[in-house]
Amino acid sequence: MKLSKKRVIKNQLFRGTLILSSLIVIMPLILIFVFLLQKGSTSLSLDFFLNDPKPVGEVGGGMRHAIIGTLMMVALGSFIAVPVGTLCGVYLSEYGKGKIAQSLRFTIDLLTGVPSIVVGIFSYLIFVVSFKSFSALAGAFALSIIILPIVTRTTEEILKLIPRHVREAGLALGLPRWRVIWNIILRGSRNSLTTGVILAISRAAGETAPLLFTAFGSMYLSFQVTGPMASLPVQIYNYAISPYKDWQQQAWAGSFTLIIIVLGLNLSAKFLFNTKKLKKFFVRKS
Repeated sequence: MKLSKKRVIKNQLFRGTLILSSLIVIMPLILIFVFLLQKGSTSLSLDFFLNDPKPVGEVGGGMRHAIIGTLMMVALGSFIAVPVGTLCGVYLSEYGKGKIAQSLRFTIDLLTGVPSIVVGIFSYLIFVVSFKSFSALAGAFALSIIILPIVTRTTEEILKLIPRHVREAGLALGLPRWRVIWNIILRGSRNSLTTGVILAISRAAGETAPLLFTAFGSMYLSFQVTGPMASLPVQIYNYAISPYKDWQQQAWAGSFTLIIIVLGLNLSAKFLFNTKKLKKFFVRKS
């Protein structure tokens, strides 16, 4: 069947509009990426990733301590928030009826919209004031509050996509409901759930305000979670407002590194856990 010329023109116009809109959405990311690369390229080197900061006046140094600190606090925050958020999401999806579920949903929605600086102040009052010391644990707790509502909501929405007859089939086989949830629902959705977890972690990895009030920062590499610890966002902030040109250059390099980490987490959420694409990749290689 041959389409009329008018319909073809409308189709091409609509398609061109969609492509243009996609390019407009992608363009800010590309511009930020190129701008940070240009500004921080002079400081990007192997020493930047393997060395700690040098004293003021000495050229060189790096942000190894901040990169490791960020990874440690994000990992601790994930260890706290991911199990709790997943269980809350399962509860809302499988048993989410009644006033308790409605209250929990409302609370999670409010928690999602709380500014990160408020989370930082709350964590400061809970940990720093109580223990009279800044610490990586306080920073991890603040990041866990940011991760928790995202994991909860993504888990709930992902599990809701599973057809009801899948649950009924498991129950019809005589399995208790908890085994249906664990062996069928969660295992069948593990790739999608992992994607939601990684997106939540990537959101927390770039937060600065909560860590300013909790982990505070340090100029040395530290693995003591009960004391102050450096983080990449805070180190970037401190270097950016400093009067030293070398530190400002390293701030640009640190910003580029942080963008790469967040971008890498988001890309891995989309591709790394897509088993179908992985199988196709290995089939082609073999």
